[in-house]
Amino acid sequence: MTEEAALKSGQAAKVQSASIVGLAACVPPRVVGNDHFAEQFGDGVADVTKMTGVLTRRWVDDSTTTADLCVAAGKRVLADLDWDPASVDALIFISQTPDYRLPATAAVMQPRLDLRPGIIAFDINLGCSAYPYGLWLAMSMVQTGAARRVLLAVGDTSSRVVDPSDRATAMLFGDAGTVTAIEYDDKAEPAYFVLGTDGRGANNLIIPCGASRQLQHEKTPNEQDKLFMDGGEIFTFTLKAVPTLVAETMQVAGKSIDDYDYFLFHQANTFMINHLAKKAKLPSEKVPINIDAFGNTSSATIPLLICDKLAGELSSKPLRLGMFGFGVGYSWGGASVDIGALKSVALLTL
Repeated sequence: MTEEAALKSGQAAKVQSASIVGLAACVPPRVVGNDHFAEQFGDGVADVTKMTGVLTRRWVDDSTTTADLCVAAGKRVLADLDWDPASVDALIFISQTPDYRLPATAAVMQPRLDLRPGIIAFDINLGCSAYPYGLWLAMSMVQTGAARRVLLAVGDTSSRVVDPSDRATAMLFGDAGTVTAIEYDDKAEPAYFVLGTDGRGANNLIIPCGASRQLQHEKTPNEQDKLFMDGGEIFTFTLKAVPTLVAETMQVAGKSIDDYDYFLFHQANTFMINHLAKKAKLPSEKVPINIDAFGNTSSATIPLLICDKLAGELSSKPLRLGMFGFGVGYSWGGASVDIGALKSVALLTL
């Protein structure tokens, strides 16, 4: 298969009888502005800011993990929905910054959320495409009857793994955790997904050390356990894959641009989002952006964007959303989902 064919291909899916009924995002209280980097990077700060659009980002302290942010978001969702924790059947945690290599972070979160023993709980290692993948999996579990209520926890604390001497990553990433509540609803509108992977680009966005391929104690002075990103290669991949992903997602759903209220892109950087929207011929007013305030929060960008920019509307009326995650892996996912009106949609600070 040629590279072009691989980037155009994706597995399509239709899911029924599952609704998103609540959503919360949690960010840490520490706001880091670009002046934080002025002494280290000098004039380079302006160059990076122009490309990424990031003005501030939220960073956790040394004692806070992604799970802590997700637990706070989960407790808020459960309270807003008045869900008995015992009624939750499954907890899925999607992140590339888990609490431990083992056990699964979902197992550690289960008692913290007062969820009953015996539920389905597991982790998935995904980054930029995590939210479309997670929605597909959680909603599919509901459709099949494996669970009637699912909590989908998605987040990352990338500030803990960036190289502070690398301005391209140190200035780009922020931290956030989110939880989405999904339950059985036989009247729900179908949701549509397009999901794909091309692992030939895996080395272009990677933490090379620290797991089984190269253990921490085996690294040489020239190696690191920090995030490496080849921004040029990531940008090239995105421009090839994402416009096609947008078109395929709408095609699978049988919808046109006019049928959607908003198109939500992974908040990779402002320049990239604007370029993708223009290439896909999407109206700019239907493409909200919040990377300026929160940075690139990896797996959490799309649900954080919903809680930040769409909470008011989603509290009062339903919206049809196109969602598009893309990046590390390489992995990409598109979703066409009808959401709202929601009893729970919140953005909170830990």
